[in-house]
Amino acid sequence: MAADRLTTRPVVTAGVLLGIGLGGFVDGVLLHQILQWHHMLTSAGLPPTSVEAMEVNTLWDGLFHAFTWVVSFVGLVLLWRAGLRADTAWSTRSFFGSLLAGWGVFNLVEGLIDHQILGIHHVNETVPRDQWIYWDLGFLAFGALLLLAGWALARSARPIRRIAAMSEDTRRAA
Repeated sequence: MAADRLTTRPVVTAGVLLGIGLGGFVDGVLLHQILQWHHMLTSAGLPPTSVEAMEVNTLWDGLFHAFTWVVSFVGLVLLWRAGLRADTAWSTRSFFGSLLAGWGVFNLVEGLIDHQILGIHHVNETVPRDQWIYWDLGFLAFGALLLLAGWALARSARPIRRIAAMSEDTRRAA
């Protein structure tokens, strides 16, 4: 019977997507809004020196937040669906490890594409320009650390079967 074989894959997949989304929110809220170190296009010819440039940057920051919201929502839907599956093995370590790994994936992808390849912004544009690379490399290193720590935490998990509160018929109907 398939329900006798447990899998953490649904929880891990949901956790990675939630980690990507939440990592994006940390970046957007902390670095864009609170610290105001950069905005989406501040190194792409739109420094925050005019109202017009800030309007464009605010629009692109908003689109970035919309993307992170969608990724988080998809992760939440997948987590909900995992809860309906009888073969889902639950583990706090698997879930939190996958959250950390997802945040690390976000940092690595965003840091490589936006900071290095496209150069549309850098982590801390409030420091002298010759120091930007150190902040960018630190961001990438932090992302790699999150990914490795999350992977190690998820691998150390001891999955358990959740005691189903719903009957199989109810689970299929949901």
